Amino acid sequence: MHGLVFWLVYPILWVVSILPFRLFYMFSDAIFFLVYYVIGYRRKTVRENLKLVFPDKPEMEINRIEKKFYSHMCDMFLEMIKSISISEKEIAKRFTFTNLDYLRKLESLDKSLIVMCGHYASYEWINALQLYGLKYKTYGIYKKIKNEHFDSLVKKIRGRFGGTLITTQKTTEVIRYNQEHGILGNYGMIADQSPKLSRAKHWIDFMGIKVPVFDGSDRLARKMDMAVVYLHVEKVGRGYYEATLKPITEDAPGEPPHAITKKFVEYLEKQIYKKPEYYLWTHKRWKHRNEPIPDNAEIID
Repeated sequence: MHGLVFWLVYPILWVVSILPFRLFYMFSDAIFFLVYYVIGYRRKTVRENLKLVFPDKPEMEINRIEKKFYSHMCDMFLEMIKSISISEKEIAKRFTFTNLDYLRKLESLDKSLIVMCGHYASYEWINALQLYGLKYKTYGIYKKIKNEHFDSLVKKIRGRFGGTLITTQKTTEVIRYNQEHGILGNYGMIADQSPKLSRAKHWIDFMGIKVPVFDGSDRLARKMDMAVVYLHVEKVGRGYYEATLKPITEDAPGEPPHAITKKFVEYLEKQIYKKPEYYLWTHKRWKHRNEPIPDNAEIID
């Protein structure tokens, strides 16, 4: 059944991926109309999240952010599909890095690097990093897709320019193996997801609301002596992104527990407050806000 679904859908994805960009974004506009006005995909969740985080914004402003977010979300989803066929030249033009010299400086430290990302602007085209002749290999941490055919497609797409995907379950195992064998790498990690309540061991104020947070990047970096940066991505035009690697630490073992997580949250919050339309508001980031914090949990101040 999984194979049938894949082979029915894949030809459509391929056709969409080879559309000229002008037609491609016209198609995105049509998808936006369908998703926002007809289907109303997660509009209740998006509206609740926006009002929760921005209680003082007038209704008109909430509506504006909401519509711009849905338009951006459709663009980003289709840009992931575009990755099936996009050329190296095109992706390098559309996803640029402002401070690769800083990354090369970090590589000179001879320690692996964690690139902490949020669900902001775009993280799909970060694999363009491999096109700049860097010394380290790029790894992306992702959640395995149940349909093995689509899972293989995602790995193929994100590995087109030399990157490698690692499932969340195997992250520590792979990094430990690489460290023990002298294999240095850049590890991209989406760090603003919401843990299950049973795994909510650390809580932090995010956008003024106390929520559980994953602290794995923090612990990994300090345990394995990895440098850490924040991937600051700005959407500078439709289909164009500019990434800046912002320092978090070059000496993780010397950082106090949770300092890396706190810095990541600070960076991400600044971006959201400045241009909230580019955050993933369909994500139920604040779903545990009213749950009692377990006695054994740690509050990150």
